[in-house]
Amino acid sequence: MMMQFPKSLSGSESPLVDMAEFPSWIVFENEDLLVLDKPGWLVCHPSKNGPLSSLAGAAREYLKTDSLHLVSRLDRETSGLVAIAKNKRAASIAQKAVEKRLVSKTYLALLTGKLLGTVTVSQPLCGDENSLVAVKDCCCMRKTSAKDALTVFKSLRAELDESAYTLVRVRTPTGRKHQIRAHAQWIGHHIVGDKLYGGDETLYLDFINNGMSERLLKILKIPRQALHAWRLDFSKIFDVPVFTAPLPGDIAGFAEAEGVDLSAASAL
Repeated sequence: MMMQFPKSLSGSESPLVDMAEFPSWIVFENEDLLVLDKPGWLVCHPSKNGPLSSLAGAAREYLKTDSLHLVSRLDRETSGLVAIAKNKRAASIAQKAVEKRLVSKTYLALLTGKLLGTVTVSQPLCGDENSLVAVKDCCCMRKTSAKDALTVFKSLRAELDESAYTLVRVRTPTGRKHQIRAHAQWIGHHIVGDKLYGGDETLYLDFINNGMSERLLKILKIPRQALHAWRLDFSKIFDVPVFTAPLPGDIAGFAEAEGVDLSAASAL
């Protein structure tokens, strides 16, 4: 049987947000910030399909305002913490802090293969001219247009863990597009379920053109990339706690079924 998943993961369009469900995504809210735990099927930015087809649009509906600003964002298939500034003052403070690297974000990801210890990748990124996919990036040392990118992968693997996968904590002092996914590929791994950086980018094209299929799911193992924005720290600029969002059920369920020890993640 094929795993069940939202219709957005079987085609290029996202389903509409159920506003009755939206409050359950709220991690924190005050007069300046709205912090949400985004599901892994929803785009952040507004789309042509109306306000309820994106996280930003749904947030505008919830707040009854057009004046809000995405301070952090995630790829559509990446779940986890997204911060929205509710006014221009908070947006300006947050965006300047992000530029000065005063805001830190930490992810949890499930990688293929066995990774031990801590691996730091400092490889600039630019568009992949050899790719069939226009949005794909790659590591490129010699390009003057390349953007510096730094990613730190820390294995959360238990010593006796014999699984073919590794749960990692990922820190990104820089915030480049597809940074974690491109750097994972650079070190010879990829995020489980990654259609674009998993070694065969034609899977991405097949998915976009035809949607999810039993063939794709058999190859990918999970319908979306197993990447989750777990921790978001604005405490250096706002009087707020450090935000966390637990590993979602689809990633955790797959990991447990494959024998990955999640005790390290639960202890974080």
